[in-house]
Amino acid sequence: MNEHRPLRIIHCFRSPVGGIFRHVRDLVEQHDQAGHEVGIVCDSSTGGAHEAALFAELEPKLKLGLVRLPIRRAIGPQDFAAVKQCYLHIKSLKPDVLHGHGAKGGAIARIIGSVLRSKGLPVARFYSPHGGSLHYRANTFMGKAIFTLERMLERQTEAIAFVCGFEQWSYQTKVGEPRCSYRLIYNGISDQEFQPIATTDNAVDFAFIGMLRELKGPDVFINAFQYAERNLGRTLKAAVIGDGPDRDIYEKMIVRHGLGQRIKLLPAMRVAEAFAMSDIIVVPSRAESMPYIVMEAVAAGKSVVASRVGGIPEALGKTSPALVEPDNPDALGAIMVNALTDPDWKLKTMPEPQQFYATFSASAMARQMLALYYQYTETSAQSEIDG
Repeated sequence: MNEHRPLRIIHCFRSPVGGIFRHVRDLVEQHDQAGHEVGIVCDSSTGGAHEAALFAELEPKLKLGLVRLPIRRAIGPQDFAAVKQCYLHIKSLKPDVLHGHGAKGGAIARIIGSVLRSKGLPVARFYSPHGGSLHYRANTFMGKAIFTLERMLERQTEAIAFVCGFEQWSYQTKVGEPRCSYRLIYNGISDQEFQPIATTDNAVDFAFIGMLRELKGPDVFINAFQYAERNLGRTLKAAVIGDGPDRDIYEKMIVRHGLGQRIKLLPAMRVAEAFAMSDIIVVPSRAESMPYIVMEAVAAGKSVVASRVGGIPEALGKTSPALVEPDNPDALGAIMVNALTDPDWKLKTMPEPQQFYATFSASAMARQMLALYYQYTETSAQSEIDG
């Protein structure tokens, strides 16, 4: 992987929760192992005990350090203070690469990178949307404003790295054909995760694993669970595993529907622990980019039932019978019943393991990302020499 000089790489993102954090952790681990120096700048107000434990594991690999600052989700005057603090820290590290993830992280990284370049530091600026702003509709005021900003920031970008074909298509449709370079580099997971995970004695029939917010569809899962019970004419068991801003809403929903004894509401935990709770993982998202939970579940030998959104069909197969249109609890519940009652359902619906590994391994992702970095760090350095 390391055919050139070691790089100094800084990842900038807002919330250390969910897929973006997972993506960055994988890149950090792979690139640190290859001899590069890596650092992280992210928000200090999000994430709980689970994320704190992940940071503690990651810190020895962060040779350029971990800096957490208040970075709000909404755009506002406080962003100036956040950008200034980030700039002062990043400037002192003299990075070769600034990689922004998500809308807010992408904007901060590219703005700071542009200021550094104006002062003679040949830093290369990269951006991965991870869904983020692309979930907005183009015909809304907020969508138009955000996509205009995305368009403007292209001029301060060496390359955009899309994590799935759907994300690339969404950007091209809503923002336009990028006026900078771009690549499709699929999210990947580590070799250690391509191992079957058996269920424990207290396993449940279905598990939802993810952030507890409307976009991820926990309410759709709860309603689909009720449909499955009615369809089968018997009680079932499920687990809703995760943290998030709408946790109280779903807790009240479970109680209101009389499901408190049949649906466990559990905090975020290591994904291997969550997979040990069920052989059927349900991903009822209303919108997605390329969710790690789908790749992780397939690699762990689980059956997956999911919404036909974002990059999920790219992982499971575009014609997979495991896919259902989003926001349709009854249709989702019907597929959950099939997954539970058909002993051959996983064999008939899940991707072929070897092909899946070749496409979605972390080593392949990190290798392709590093090649992209080198293409533009060398270009940036040469531009400074020529200038």
